Amino acid sequence: MKQSIVHIALVVRDYDEALDFYVSKLKLEIIEDTYQPEQDKRWVVISPPGSNGTTLLLAKASKPEQFDFIGNQSGGRVFLFLNTDDFWRDYHRMVSAGVNFVRPPTEQAYGLVAVFEDLYGNLWDLLQLNPSHPMAARE
Repeated sequence: MKQSIVHIALVVRDYDEALDFYVSKLKLEIIEDTYQPEQDKRWVVISPPGSNGTTLLLAKASKPEQFDFIGNQSGGRVFLFLNTDDFWRDYHRMVSAGVNFVRPPTEQAYGLVAVFEDLYGNLWDLLQLNPSHPMAARE
């Protein structure tokens, strides 16, 4: 049996403001942006460049109770992990673009890591895994 997680839904306030941050500042790519008239919503999928793994589905909050989770989908813990092939290139580019890093770069047993927040306050790890890490072998 072969299965995979295809999308992770990320609750956002507005599609366009989210795309502005994720595409302009993080340099993710738009995979799909399709209006669905029967549900009056957009199907917006983004992904890191060159990735063939899990994508992010931007899900615009549409009910009052959903707005409470914008920026806090994981109870204040790091929610998403952006792996890169060049930590320092991406770290410096993101800092220059105004991305707020809440924890500075550190060397860990698994690789280099720094924690940043997105435009809503969700925490992300920017990381570069060591070649010996089990997930590095899967890429």
